[in-house]
Amino acid sequence: MARGGCNWPRRLCKGKMLAVGVLAGLSVLSLLTYGYLSWDSLGLGPGVTEATRTRLGEELGTGVPSSQPHIIFILADDQGFRDVGYHGSEIRTPTLDKLAAEGVKLENYYVQPMCTPSRSQFITGKYQIHTGLQHSIIRPTQPNCLPLDNVTLPQKLKEVGYSTHMVGKWHLGFYRRECMPTQRGFDTFFGSLLGSGDYYTHFKCDSPGICGYDLYENDNAAWDHDNGIYSTQMYTQKVQQILASHNPSKPIFLYIAYQAVHSPLQAPGKYFEHYRSINNINRRRYAAMLACLDEAINNVTLALKKYGYYDNSIIIYSSDNGGQPMAGGSNWPLRGSKGTYWEGGIRAVGFVHSPLLKNKGSVCKELVHITDWFPTLITLAEGQIDEDIQLDGYDIWETISEGRRSPRVDILHNIDPIYTKAKNGSWAAGYGIWNTAIQSAIRVNHWKLLTGNPGYSDWVPPQAFSNAGPNRWHNERVSWTAGKTVWLFNITADPYERVDLSAKYPDVVKQLLRRLSQFNKTAVPVRYPPKDPRSNPKLNGGVWGPWFKEDEKKKKSDKSKGANKQKKNKNKKKANRKKGPSLHCRSRLAGG
Repeated sequence: MARGGCNWPRRLCKGKMLAVGVLAGLSVLSLLTYGYLSWDSLGLGPGVTEATRTRLGEELGTGVPSSQPHIIFILADDQGFRDVGYHGSEIRTPTLDKLAAEGVKLENYYVQPMCTPSRSQFITGKYQIHTGLQHSIIRPTQPNCLPLDNVTLPQKLKEVGYSTHMVGKWHLGFYRRECMPTQRGFDTFFGSLLGSGDYYTHFKCDSPGICGYDLYENDNAAWDHDNGIYSTQMYTQKVQQILASHNPSKPIFLYIAYQAVHSPLQAPGKYFEHYRSINNINRRRYAAMLACLDEAINNVTLALKKYGYYDNSIIIYSSDNGGQPMAGGSNWPLRGSKGTYWEGGIRAVGFVHSPLLKNKGSVCKELVHITDWFPTLITLAEGQIDEDIQLDGYDIWETISEGRRSPRVDILHNIDPIYTKAKNGSWAAGYGIWNTAIQSAIRVNHWKLLTGNPGYSDWVPPQAFSNAGPNRWHNERVSWTAGKTVWLFNITADPYERVDLSAKYPDVVKQLLRRLSQFNKTAVPVRYPPKDPRSNPKLNGGVWGPWFKEDEKKKKSDKSKGANKQKKNKNKKKANRKKGPSLHCRSRLAGG
């Protein structure tokens, strides 16, 4: 407020100025809260200190900054293990390299091999076997979503005062309105509901003739934002707007789930500049996409600093699964790829960057899994985890920040009872403990066991990308004995899964099979319904979106219930007329 004189008596002047100050404060605060005014418009752009923002927050009656940290979780899509500068990639990622070097690199960090599973485990802290999403992904035409009885991370953070925002790819189902991000704990949502789509037009065809638009703002199609902007840049602009309009003295949870670097392989022309020498067209496009993503994360970091969040923030970076070599990704020297339970499908790029870390500039080699973020972040946010929530994640903040031992000693990578069975799998091969035809994978301490059909198992070295497509002749391949359905590796000693030890250590195999069996007893039924023809976007204004009309079914059932009730009441009245007061007497006796 500008300073000035006052012609009223001193006491009245003070009262008048106080009233005006309070009203002004409330007005500005409401503008900030609802996003019509940004900190920039208050003259709090670059170079303004956190102290200045704090003072403004106090003047507006918003109090001192919360001890609760701002949480920014950035999830990349299909980024390969090798595809970051500090893992030796030829693709330049200066932002990721710098943030990781100044933070804590997670070098024993695991996710799931595909999109939906990783996202569901992040947001619930539960393994797939405990949500029913243990098979594949949620398809656009399936009447399926993350089960509504699962409490989500944003819901728990809202309970303790966080503003919660999601920007980017959802991929946890949308067939009914209750499945949408804004119904699962997010104050706002801007992004896509499906697993992939065009980066510019935001259209997606699930099959011939089944096509639709997939860009949303909250619960409605975001046609106004359809300006041909590349999604990585568009999502970053949205994040900047959210940060500019929020009060940094209040805690915020930002979940930024970029579409990149998932196929289709598209990128703005300028990002190809440094990668003309890459002959493989898919790898070249992928490199350009990753370069754009790296720049986007730099812009997010600058916005956190510009608007006063950075000093009290925790930035977590993760890929959702391994890379897909056929789409330009590289997991070398790990074995396998996206969609498999070999290390190349589930061991991810990950790091934490924060001024709040105690051991900055370190490497964490302790076991960490994507389910661990749920309890870790709720605890950091000073929230409570209900005793009746059976979590599979652990609070690993002290492991990351202080270098302590991880509380985690095992990971159930998954048990998928409906995946294509291994032809030669049997109970006999599993020592009568486990049917090895079933696809499963588990890690206990140094040991990793796989059964069934683990998926594409080649090692794809960098030279495989020298031609138009990944050349299988360059791949390293191993011919297993016919009928093999069990593998055992010491991952600490052999992270590249080159030496199968299942024949050498049968007792270890038995121990891990028993652990699998124990986990399987806690599994819920698989949710993987058939396609619903009502999902076709043509029936929904050309947009992918909720199609299950709960209200209509409810009305019908309510009508039938009402009709039945009326019939029962009529029958009751007739009975009452016949039997007289004796019926009432009985009812009172029955009631106690």
